[in-house]
This record gives sequence, C-alpha cells and structure tokens, in this order.
Amino acid sequence: MSFVRDLIDTLAPTTAYAEEPKEAIEVAEETVIKKDGEDDDDDDDDDDDDDDDDDDDDDDDDEPVDPMETLRDECSKTASCVPRVQAYQACVDRVTKEQEDPGYEKETYKEDCIEEFFHLQECINECSAPKLFYKLK
Repeated sequence: MSFVRDLIDTLAPTTAYAEEPKEAIEVAEETVIKKDGEDDDDDDDDDDDDDDDDDDDDDDDDEPVDPMETLRDECSKTASCVPRVQAYQACVDRVTKEQEDPGYEKETYKEDCIEEFFHLQECINECSAPKLFYKLK
C-alpha cells in the first residue's frame, strides 16, 4: 500500500502557500500621518540622516560594468556602422514626423523602422561579438 501512496504523492501536484510578511504590517502601524498644522522641525533632522544614507550608497558603486554595453557603444561609432546608425535615425525622425501629421491614424500603410533597426543591430553584433568573447576568456 505504501508503494501506491508514494506513487500518488509523486504524481499529484503539491501546493505550498507563502505566509504573509509580518514586517509590512508592523511598518504600516509605525507610520505617523501628520496634519497640515503640525511643525516639520523633526523632519529636518530625519532628512540629514537620509542624506548620510545616500552617501553610503555611493560607495557601493563597485559593481562591474557590462563589457557588452561599452562594446556596443564603441561599435556603433565605427566607420562600418555609422551609415546604419544614420539610416536608422533618419527613419525614426521620418516616422515621428508622420505620426504627428493629422490623419495618420487613417493611413493604410504606416512605416516602421524594423528593417533599419535589424541592419544596425547586425552590424553592431558583428563588430562586438569577437571582442566580447575575447574579453570573457
């Protein structure tokens, strides 16, 4: 009989429910709502403490920079990709201008810049991929 029970337990999905966090309730009870007539002198001291906390957060900027983003920026400025960047930007400008015209919603053909975007991405990827894999080794 235990074999059948084990088989049923294995095949039947189990459901686990998470408990509601108690911290959110405690924080809500601790918050104080001020009326318009009350002084904000106490808030000035709290603001100074908040500024100190922000300074501490600035020290934690030791996160590594994604090399892919820097390579993509560099590759978009290369001689082989600049014409594609310009073509994509011209298309975006053209489409934006068309969208501002009255009656745009009624037009049957609405241009998009998907083709230009894919050509640009292809150029950037061809330029950045070998450099990226070299940096990741």
